[in-house]
Amino acid sequence: MDEQRDVIEILSHDHREVEQMFAELESLRDAADEQSSSRRKDVAEQVVIELVRHAVAEEAAVYPKVKEKLSEAEAEHAKHEHAEAEASMKRLEKLSPQDPAFEAELHTLMAEIREHVAEEENEMFPRMRSVFSQQELVKMGQQVEAVKKIAPTRPHPSAPDQPPGHLMIGPVAGLFDRLRDAVTHRGVS
Repeated sequence: MDEQRDVIEILSHDHREVEQMFAELESLRDAADEQSSSRRKDVAEQVVIELVRHAVAEEAAVYPKVKEKLSEAEAEHAKHEHAEAEASMKRLEKLSPQDPAFEAELHTLMAEIREHVAEEENEMFPRMRSVFSQQELVKMGQQVEAVKKIAPTRPHPSAPDQPPGHLMIGPVAGLFDRLRDAVTHRGVS
């Protein structure tokens, strides 16, 4: 039987994937041809999809436990960082790579996410390892994976992020986002 990954392994893996996409976006920054511009838009869309799914999963399956066993302030701070990043993603979503504001908004989003990742990996995750049992971490990982499957793929900054609203709206928004993505071929590279 395969050993199951715990929540910290899953979330850290997500962080590495997003950082790889950021690196690709940075490598394409000065390319002016249409193919590179199209690739930048595709990668930026994929970043948004992954970040939204990741954030929704953290807010549903991780931060309530962090609030309960570690620190309410830490959980609320992380949710506040998500809200800021979600607003940046919403602005970025409306821009094309040729738009002068695209680069500035992308830079803002990358800085927000890199700061958030550093805080989680250097502060929250080590504290979680010391407070939660391995079994609890694995169970949270399973919950994160389940939520990511039904989570929205687009930013919804005005949607509730507190119970019970987020539990009702999240799966519905996720369904509509996936239908919209399928029709527009968004997230398909």
